Amino acid sequence: MSKDFYRTLGRSGIKVSPMGMGCWAIGGTWTLNGIPAGWSGVDDAESLRALRRAYDLGVNFFDTAATYGAGHSERLLGEAFKDCRDKVVISTKFGYIIDEANHEVRHYDEKEETSNVAGRLMKDVEDSLRRLDTDYIDVYHLHVWGLEIDRALEAQDVLERLVAQGKVRTYGWSTDRLDAIQAFSTSPHCGVVQQQLSVLDGNMEILKLCEEWNLASLNRGPLGMGLLTGKFTPATTFDRADVRHHADWHPGFKDGKPTQDWLDKLASIRDILTTGGRTLAQGALAWIWARSENTIPIPGFKNTAQVEENCMAMPFGPLNPDQMKEIDRILGRE
Repeated sequence: MSKDFYRTLGRSGIKVSPMGMGCWAIGGTWTLNGIPAGWSGVDDAESLRALRRAYDLGVNFFDTAATYGAGHSERLLGEAFKDCRDKVVISTKFGYIIDEANHEVRHYDEKEETSNVAGRLMKDVEDSLRRLDTDYIDVYHLHVWGLEIDRALEAQDVLERLVAQGKVRTYGWSTDRLDAIQAFSTSPHCGVVQQQLSVLDGNMEILKLCEEWNLASLNRGPLGMGLLTGKFTPATTFDRADVRHHADWHPGFKDGKPTQDWLDKLASIRDILTTGGRTLAQGALAWIWARSENTIPIPGFKNTAQVEENCMAMPFGPLNPDQMKEIDRILGRE
């Protein structure tokens, strides 16, 4: 992979591979406020092999969160890269109470004196540093999608102190609210936004803001939580311990199954996404790279085979302008 294809994390100047690895799935099963929010069918030994395989294939950017597996994903990353920490860029997130022993995550109790995110942030960062087995975090995200803006700005002040202390290099907010990003991304050390983005969904106003304000757009869900790989049908169902069984908040899922709308849309653009020998997943990643130079997709994975398929998208590079226009025409987005 050419270094020319590397991308920059906005104002931070940090160089990363054009694709990162999203480490939600390797956290395994866990609950958020009592509801399953993890992924079933995950094996730690295979996860570690997959992480190292991604690194060997040119990926240097890995995105996780304290919530993923109630800290388990962070611990796996710490183990995988303890011998080459300075060669990888690690992104993690904060904003929830983590019960590591019971694999449970919950929102802060509003009755607690330290219920606000800013009040707990110093503990959150130290806990993540411990699990990651490192003394700094490259990218630190506020993970509470719907947090009030005033409270987020209180957390921003703490994040600025963490940057000054050398514990954090750059930071951002994982949310799809344009007003939240506009208010939060106002300091020189806020270099990133994490937004849901794929060939079939995403807030394009946030992406436009990233281009105007020199922010990296880190793209969760670039493969539609697996739906854009083409392996699902209308009859597909998910284990009750799998987040996709409960993911009605995602436009591609309803009542624990893929939506016909997304399956039909994917079928309509299949031939374009698979041009030149790409798989569907590789074509979906190529669309994101072509959509903006600020984008960095972070597809998830459960095994080495998925990592290898995703990494092989990088040599293909972005879709061309004509292919992008044809996709917009087919999907009625002209």
